[in-house]
Amino acid sequence: AGQRSPMAVCMCQAVLPAHAGPRGELGAGPLLRWMDAAACLAAEKHAGVSCVTASMDDIQFEEAARYKPADNSQMLSFWRLLFGRDKPRHYKMGDSRPVGIKVTVQDVLTNAEKTVSVAYATYVAKPVDAGKVELKPVQLLSSEDHLEHSLAIERRRIRLGYVQVFQKLMQESNKEGDFYTCEEKDAVSTEHTHVQSTELVLPPHANHHGNTFGGQIMAWMQTVASISASRLCCSHPILKSVNMFKFWGPSFVGDRLVFNAIVNNTFHNSVEVGVRVEAYNCEEWIKDQPRHINSAFLTFNAVNDKGELLTFPRVKP
Repeated sequence: AGQRSPMAVCMCQAVLPAHAGPRGELGAGPLLRWMDAAACLAAEKHAGVSCVTASMDDIQFEEAARYKPADNSQMLSFWRLLFGRDKPRHYKMGDSRPVGIKVTVQDVLTNAEKTVSVAYATYVAKPVDAGKVELKPVQLLSSEDHLEHSLAIERRRIRLGYVQVFQKLMQESNKEGDFYTCEEKDAVSTEHTHVQSTELVLPPHANHHGNTFGGQIMAWMQTVASISASRLCCSHPILKSVNMFKFWGPSFVGDRLVFNAIVNNTFHNSVEVGVRVEAYNCEEWIKDQPRHINSAFLTFNAVNDKGELLTFPRVKP
């Protein structure tokens, strides 16, 4: 296991029946909530003040954790999730802190361990008063720490460039006559995949700052995105990655959150679903004045009963 950084935070969870999805695998919703909580603890351990989620840069899902009966036995086999290396390993970037997250799953009967997910998040320190928080640098103790420091800078550069390219494409797509139309005969209209869901933020959904817990918002987004993808594959889609997960503003207990998900495109064995989240308080709800608080792009695939990847149909706007 090696020496653990003093900035590391470890969280363990047992995968129970309530956490399992239709295929017996750990649902992405609980996993996203645990990941956000563990990473937030790591950020606050370094900052010494409260921190809030700013973004999840790149979440990759590699291996499924399962809840299942042990073979030839009535004993139930539980898995443990080990959240390791959830630590701010990089030099300060003003009041923000990148945090690396690694999730592994371990079979309690065999002790076999596999990587479930790897992700990188950015947290912003929340000052006590109106002042600005300046985070102290983290001492880099190993060659791995130095590598992660360099990679964090590179990810930030790529992320900023990605946003600029995305904004440019959005501007160009708004020009008259610049829309792409799929002429394929059997293409499915993306409107068929549109899903809207409304959630009321209750006290159990709040974090220790009084805002809506970011992990809970991510879980809700994953739910509507999964329903959207299922309308194409007529199966239970499997979340493989989340990109450009950005929090644009906070929401609070009592807010109504409206989630809109729609398939953007399909790529043979995978499908990308875009999700937009808008928040309303009571007054904004009546006046139809939403606050855009979050957006993300989620990629899914699906398998048949033999575990073979399904092919998604082509889509058209």
